[in-house]
Amino acid sequence: MKGIYVLLISVGNCTRVNVGALGTVTLKRGLYAYVGSAQNSFEKRIARHLRNEKKKFWHIDYLLEHANVRVMKVFYRRARRPEECRIAKRLGRKGLPIRGFGSSDCRCQSHLFRIEDYGFLRRHMSETVVESD
Repeated sequence: MKGIYVLLISVGNCTRVNVGALGTVTLKRGLYAYVGSAQNSFEKRIARHLRNEKKKFWHIDYLLEHANVRVMKVFYRRARRPEECRIAKRLGRKGLPIRGFGSSDCRCQSHLFRIEDYGFLRRHMSETVVESD
């Protein structure tokens, strides 16, 4: 399947993350939504995000390695890559963007947002079961 996805992430404590070239990012305790695209193999991309052991390649890899950070839900939609940025812009109106995170290959402000409510994701996307190792 090809599509876009949103990882709903719980950050248990204030967390400082060294995100490669982006530098150090500080995230407060709370809920975050990360928008991504999988145009070759959606299932493999999600499985990779949920694995504990992996080579760090994307900004999200640096965040997900922390013990107090976990993916709670995965929302998805069959769509082409431009939809990824449209969803990111919509999340930017509902949440606080973490500047530059996950958006080094586009013009978006961010692809990671601190959010209070994720009900709108349920209304516009499908939800899948999260199983991590």
